Amino acid sequence: MLIYKIAITQIPGIGDINGRKIIDFFGGVEAVFKEKKAHLMKVPGIGEKTVATIIKGREEALRRAEKEIEFIERFKITCYFYTDEDYPNRLTQCVDAPMMLYFKGNGNLNTAKILSVVGTRSATDYGRDCCMKIIDDLADLDVLIVSGLAHGIDTAAHKEALKNHLETVAVLAHGLDRIYPQVNRNLAQRMIEQGGLLTDYMSETNPDRENFPKRNRIIAGLADATLVVEAAIKGGALITADIANSYNRDVFAVPGKIGDKYSEGCNYFIKNNKAALVQSADDIKYMLGWDTQKKKTEAVQGKLFIKLEPDEETIVNLLMAQQQISVDGICIELQIPTSRVAAALLNLEFEGIVKCMPGKIYGLV
Repeated sequence: MLIYKIAITQIPGIGDINGRKIIDFFGGVEAVFKEKKAHLMKVPGIGEKTVATIIKGREEALRRAEKEIEFIERFKITCYFYTDEDYPNRLTQCVDAPMMLYFKGNGNLNTAKILSVVGTRSATDYGRDCCMKIIDDLADLDVLIVSGLAHGIDTAAHKEALKNHLETVAVLAHGLDRIYPQVNRNLAQRMIEQGGLLTDYMSETNPDRENFPKRNRIIAGLADATLVVEAAIKGGALITADIANSYNRDVFAVPGKIGDKYSEGCNYFIKNNKAALVQSADDIKYMLGWDTQKKKTEAVQGKLFIKLEPDEETIVNLLMAQQQISVDGICIELQIPTSRVAAALLNLEFEGIVKCMPGKIYGLV
């Protein structure tokens, strides 16, 4: 039930990681609110202090969840719990992803191509121009653009996506009953109609300073890659990029002038091989394998007369349908373990049927 899914996120001291442990152990979220202390103590990694917190806080958590459901129903908010089939599949690969997400809009969070764009709030004309040009040149690929609705680069990314009829999603550091900054209220409303607003915070949550670094994990985890356009040596943009690296996602950065305050972060990441240098959308298309040309499956038809193993045949059929896909994407789509997918792809490469492209993307030869 939705009330239990929301309530577990409101019990102090549990968090997303421990919450998953408890749910996985009992096979469902309701157990958190119904099991006795002795049973809760059996969960590996959950100590007596945490169990005491659960027992003490679960009734209040249920009351708060009931109130939130009223808000959700009134404003037609979509909820994604991590065990739901429509939960963003890229986030399922992130160990610290939120258990619950709240979404207002019509965007597809599982669309084929997603790019996060982050950068300084004090964007220069150079940074805004670079951001706008890259997104403009990605328009033919129907890429979903994700950012944080902040001043500067975030705003430029969202506006350019809307201008090019691309879906764009803002990940917020507060509840869906408010917009921060207020100046972007009209922009946010347009995004609800062409993308949406996403958060793991309930209504009545203020945009407190500590919420912004935490929400950055969603910006990083929701996308195939993160693009940094202008960033100081310290700030939220580089935090997001670091998180993306920890998730084994591609990170790109637009270089800037030596000594420029708002390019120091980008230049540092490029210099230390934490980000690939990007000068245009073509660089992103190449490194992610986002080729605009249609795959010609006729070229592999002759090779398909080779007897394929079941896993290999299933993967080839998937590539014919989707043209290009990551290893993680194959595992999710086909529900096949990574070890079997890797072995099948290796054999298909030896046979000259598939090839591995930049960004760990596979496609037919």
